[in-house]
Amino acid sequence: MRIIEYTLPCGRDRAAFTSAVEPKSADRAPRLARMLALAHKLDSLVRSGAIRDYGQLARLGRITPSRLSQILMLLNLAPAIQEQVLFLSPAAARAVAELELREIARLPLWAQQQERFENLRNRHR
Repeated sequence: MRIIEYTLPCGRDRAAFTSAVEPKSADRAPRLARMLALAHKLDSLVRSGAIRDYGQLARLGRITPSRLSQILMLLNLAPAIQEQVLFLSPAAARAVAELELREIARLPLWAQQQERFENLRNRHR
């Protein structure tokens, strides 16, 4: 069980809430899909100007700049691969490591990325 606490500003007063949540693994997106969505969200915060730069983003997120770079590396994946990652079944997502995806993202051509991703998926079937 996970306890979630949050505060809502309500004029001068603040309303505080606590709720106990029982996470259901079936309702949760695979970790890889969440990491990719996080990469898009973090990048959009900097691009929109809501956050000054990636250094500030790392400090606010309390992660190292190198870990932030690792997460943002997923944005270099071909759009077709990103779409596949977002819709992987939980079982298929467990077979693909984030490190493997980052290695694929370092390839300069999307065709090469797609070939490596297909090889990776076939190897784990």
